[in-house]
Amino acid sequence: MNQGTEQSLGKGPRTPTAQLRPSVHVSLRIAAGSLGVSIAVLAIKFLAYLLTGSVALYSDALESIINVLTAAAAIVAIRGAARPPDAEHPYGHDKTEYLSAIMVGTLIVVAGLLILWEAYGAILAPKPIDSPWIGVAVNAVATVINAAWSGVLLRQGRKHRSAALVADGKHLLADVVTSLGVAVGVAVVVLTGIDVLDAAIAALVALLVLRSGWGVIRENASGLLDESVPAAELARIREVITVNAGEAIEIHDLRTRHAGRTIFIDFHLVVPGSMSVDRSHEICDRLEVALQQAFEGAVVMIHVEPEHEAKQTPVIV
Repeated sequence: MNQGTEQSLGKGPRTPTAQLRPSVHVSLRIAAGSLGVSIAVLAIKFLAYLLTGSVALYSDALESIINVLTAAAAIVAIRGAARPPDAEHPYGHDKTEYLSAIMVGTLIVVAGLLILWEAYGAILAPKPIDSPWIGVAVNAVATVINAAWSGVLLRQGRKHRSAALVADGKHLLADVVTSLGVAVGVAVVVLTGIDVLDAAIAALVALLVLRSGWGVIRENASGLLDESVPAAELARIREVITVNAGEAIEIHDLRTRHAGRTIFIDFHLVVPGSMSVDRSHEICDRLEVALQQAFEGAVVMIHVEPEHEAKQTPVIV
């Protein structure tokens, strides 16, 4: 190795096999389950609307159409993100999930605007609610299903680093909150006899839906901008590198970014100038394996430098 010449001895991005990671299989099964749950909930909520004619319950049912679309989008996104790198996309397709999540957020915003339009029409021409308690009871069944499934999506989405599942879970959680608000609102309409409150509740639901959609868009936009991994994961990366650095003199310029379920890690490894290429490569291999065991599918790039490149700073910067 020539003095003063930086070497990239890490293997860097690899072309994976055609097989999907176990976490991807799990995510796909969950996404498929989410599609089935969303279709069932949609049917239940529209039944509640047909029984009552309530604009508030109609707004809740309309939002469930978006649940079905987002569940379908999640399946497409997870499969797309799992595609191996190719000539046009040497770093893979992991960011497909962020694009899908942003599309989901946009659909949620569209749903909010549609609900707001329906509410406006109902405010101009309010009408009484038919069979309100039966409608509320039927809608409650859908709310319980959504609450249970949103917990599954959020937990598994974070565990498997799936932006699409997390976005779907947050949307369902927002749906649960709005459904509870709708149920309370319908009860208030019946007890007070003020029919226009039904439309007012639908308008409030629309505003909550718009807020939820914007939140999904904003959160996933950061992933497209190569945001660093969270502080806890960064601390774990530092720990793994420190334990496995061996005879390295210094490690600096640690950088990370995440794209869907894949973490990209690169840093500079300073070794004695007299160390052989074979020995420095062994250290790189050990570091790469350790990081990939700690973070499934991590892509590691290590730049080896001779000792005069050291920055005389703590072991890891």
